[in-house]
Amino acid sequence: MSDLHIDSSNSIFFLHTLPTREGAPTFVFVNALTGSTDHWEAAVAPSLRKRGFGTLSYNYRGQDKSPFAQGTELTNSLIVDDLVRLLREISPRTPILTGLSIGGLYASQAYAKGAAASGIVLLNTLREINPRIAWINDALPHYVATGGAGLFMGLMMPLLTNPDFASGIRQNYLSGPYTPLDRDHGHANLMRNSVDTRWDFDWSSLNLPVLSITGLHDRVFRDPEVIDRLFSLLPDARREDWDNAGHLLPLERPEQLAESLAKFAAEIEQP
Repeated sequence: MSDLHIDSSNSIFFLHTLPTREGAPTFVFVNALTGSTDHWEAAVAPSLRKRGFGTLSYNYRGQDKSPFAQGTELTNSLIVDDLVRLLREISPRTPILTGLSIGGLYASQAYAKGAAASGIVLLNTLREINPRIAWINDALPHYVATGGAGLFMGLMMPLLTNPDFASGIRQNYLSGPYTPLDRDHGHANLMRNSVDTRWDFDWSSLNLPVLSITGLHDRVFRDPEVIDRLFSLLPDARREDWDNAGHLLPLERPEQLAESLAKFAAEIEQP
């Protein structure tokens, strides 16, 4: 466990393990907006480490163990700049930036700003903000302000995940009581600022190997026509569509994800 110290009020919590095999890449896990290192470290990261890969997981400022100064707005640009800073400070070996949901966008934006990467993995990332998704994005901060993460997750889980996974966790989210989340809480800050995220990224600019994985049970952010069109812009891409998963791939299908990541890394691994 380590912290990247920014100043007396701001730091970034991270977990970094070097590869144990010469030339093996390091997977750099970039969270979803309400994510955590726990989502990767539960199964995906340990599975990859057993194969000799390095791993680097971290939490955005405002997420668990990554404090931020009062009055700081946790914006798109701040999150991306923090990722660039972290990569420059740690210099992971042969990094493969692996982002879940909006994390894939942050990873791509960091690469565009000069962050080193040998590959990028987009997990349920490719999207455009149409009126339906804009409604959802605008509504989520209100759900969190009204009933905290419990209300937000209770509303969204059956739409985001595959039926078996949703059934298994149903009891965790429908018990209440729901407690409002203070405006100054990190998750409230991240979600409030996420509404202004710029999704008009030039995907054709990713001139490195890219793996895009889409869970077909994602009923919130998945638009097949948009994914097809944006994927076609990627210069060096490969694609997987999973009929047994939704949006939260590291939680729903961790071993399957680890297998796909290891296969992708084998294309990049240095002899």
